[in-house]
Amino acid sequence: MVCLGNICRSPIAEGVLKHKAAKNGKNWIVDSAGTESYHIGEAPHRFSQKICRANGIDISGQCARKFSPDDFERYDKIYAMADDVYREIKRIGGGKAIMSKVEYFLNESMPGSNASVPDPWYGEESGYAEVFELIDKTCSTIVSKYSI
Repeated sequence: MVCLGNICRSPIAEGVLKHKAAKNGKNWIVDSAGTESYHIGEAPHRFSQKICRANGIDISGQCARKFSPDDFERYDKIYAMADDVYREIKRIGGGKAIMSKVEYFLNESMPGSNASVPDPWYGEESGYAEVFELIDKTCSTIVSKYSI
């Protein structure tokens, strides 16, 4: 799960997908990162933590990190939360970029849309609930899709 700073969207997605995968008996390795280094070492945004806690998910132990070219080797699937993030994943990956592993996150629930998860950083606390709903729905789709 990759977003811009790794404190809003991707930590929520990491927490939700880990939670849903574990509930469904999946031993998946789920991680998140950001394409920028603004928040390296920080915990998720307080509103990201709050909305997850309200839904029974604790993401307080997560720590922001920057997406690395080595992530192409570490992970089978890389989800970009937005169009600008998708482009940055490719740029950061350089010669190690395996773009066949990269997908727009929302394409799992809205195939072919290449839609972006809105960045709640720029809005009110209520935006985090809206983002959580989108992420929750998409994570349910992912768990169902890969449980076959």
